[in-house]
Amino acid sequence: MFQIQNSKSYGFSVLFLTSIIINVLLISKRYVGEGDLTWTKRAATEAEAVAAISCSGHGRAYLDGLILDGKQEPICECSDCYGGPDCSQLFPNCTVNANSGDPLFLEPFWVKHAGSSAFLVAGWHRMSYMYSDGSYISQELESHIRKVHAIVGNAITEGRYIAFGVGSTQLLNAAVRALSPRNASSPARVVASIPFYPVYEEQTNLFQSMDFKFEGDTSSWKNNSDVYTDMIEFVTSPNNPDGKLNQAVLEGENVKTIYDHAYYWPHFTPIPTPADGDIMLFSMSKFTGHAGSRFGWAVIKDEAIYQRMIRYSQLNTIGVCRDSQLRALKLLKVVLQQRNDIYEFGYATMMKRWERLSSVISMSERFSLQKIAPNYCNFFQKVRDPSPAYAWLKCEREEDKDCHAVLRAGKIDGREGNRFSAGDRYVRLSLLRRQDDFDLLIQKLNQLVSRKEDGSKSM
Repeated sequence: MFQIQNSKSYGFSVLFLTSIIINVLLISKRYVGEGDLTWTKRAATEAEAVAAISCSGHGRAYLDGLILDGKQEPICECSDCYGGPDCSQLFPNCTVNANSGDPLFLEPFWVKHAGSSAFLVAGWHRMSYMYSDGSYISQELESHIRKVHAIVGNAITEGRYIAFGVGSTQLLNAAVRALSPRNASSPARVVASIPFYPVYEEQTNLFQSMDFKFEGDTSSWKNNSDVYTDMIEFVTSPNNPDGKLNQAVLEGENVKTIYDHAYYWPHFTPIPTPADGDIMLFSMSKFTGHAGSRFGWAVIKDEAIYQRMIRYSQLNTIGVCRDSQLRALKLLKVVLQQRNDIYEFGYATMMKRWERLSSVISMSERFSLQKIAPNYCNFFQKVRDPSPAYAWLKCEREEDKDCHAVLRAGKIDGREGNRFSAGDRYVRLSLLRRQDDFDLLIQKLNQLVSRKEDGSKSM
C-alpha cells in the first residue's frame, strides 16, 4: 500500500514539474519571442515569392513590377532580345544593347548573397528630413565608406571630408560650382581630355552660370600662359570610354582638378596607388552595381569646398534619400564581410569578357580596340590582365566613316564616338550588362567579322 502511495506521489511530482516547465516555455515564447518574426513576416513572404518567380534565366520579376489584369504577381521583365511571359523566347533579329552602362554583370553576385544583402524597411523608417545629429549624412555609412577605401587602397580618406550625392552625377556640378570663383571678371573654364564622358559638357551647359563655362579639350589650354584665367579640369581615371588611367594635364595655381574615379575599383583596373586628389568622386553604381539606388560620394581635402558642395546638395535635393543611404550601408557591410569576393567576381567576369571580345576583334582588319597592357595591382598583389568596363572600338576601313552606322547594320547599338568628342570612327561598346547581352554582342560581332566582302576577303 505504501509503495502504491509513494508511486502516486512521484507521478504527481513529475506532472507538476512538467507543468512548470511547459508554462515557463510558453511565457518565454510569449514575452521573449525566441526570435519569431511578427510584422515583418508578410513583407518577407512577399519578397521571397516574387524572387521565386521563374523568368527562364533571361529576366527578373520585381516587387514593384507591373501586375497585369487578372494576375496576382508581377510580370517578368526580360533581358533585351528576350520576351514571352517567362522570357524564354529569343528574338534573333533583335538589335543588341551595347549602349547602356547598366552594371548588371554584378547581378549574379548579389543573387548568390541574397540572404545577407536583403533588408526590410519599416514604414516609419527615417521619416524626418534629417538624421538625429541635424545632418543629411549617415555617420555609420560614412565610416563604412572609409573602411572600404582603406581595404581596397584606391583612395586616401584619412583627414578628408566626405560628401554624399544622388549618384556621382549630382556631385559633378556640385564640384564645378564649389571650385568656380564668385563675381570674377570672367568665368572659370571647364575642360576634359578627349575622349571624355559627355555629361561633363552637357551638365555644365545645362546649368548655365556666369561663374563657369565649358571650353572643350584640355590640350588646347595646355600651353596657355594666362595665369589669371581660372581652370577646372575633369580627370577621369579609369577613363570612360577607353579605360586609361588618366593624369591631370594642366598645372598652376589657377588650376583646380576634379578626379572622377567611378571605375577605380579592382573589377575594372589595377590599383597601383591610392588616389590622392583634392576632389575625388566615387559611385555605388560601378562599385556594387546598384545604379538605381543613385548614391555617390566625394572625398574632399578642403573644408571650404566641402561646405560648398554640401550646401549645393541641401539646396538641390535636401541631401540624399535616407532609404538609399540605408541600402548603401547594408551593401557595404556585405562587401566588408565577404572580404575579396565582389572584387574577385567582378574582375574575373570582366577579364573573361575582354578576352572573348579581343579574340573576336583580333580576327578582323576592319575593327580595332584600345590597347591596355597588363599592370601590377596592389590590391591583388600581382600583375593582372585588362578588364575594362567598355570597349573603345574603331572602324579602320576608309569607307567606314560612320562606325555607329556600320554596327547598327550588324544589329549592334553602341554609343557614338562623337558623343565623347572623338569622331565618328569610334564607338563605345558596353561590357557591363547581363551575360545575355554580352553573349549576343559577341554573336553579332562574330557575324560582322566573318562576313566576306566581294566574295573573297574576310573582314
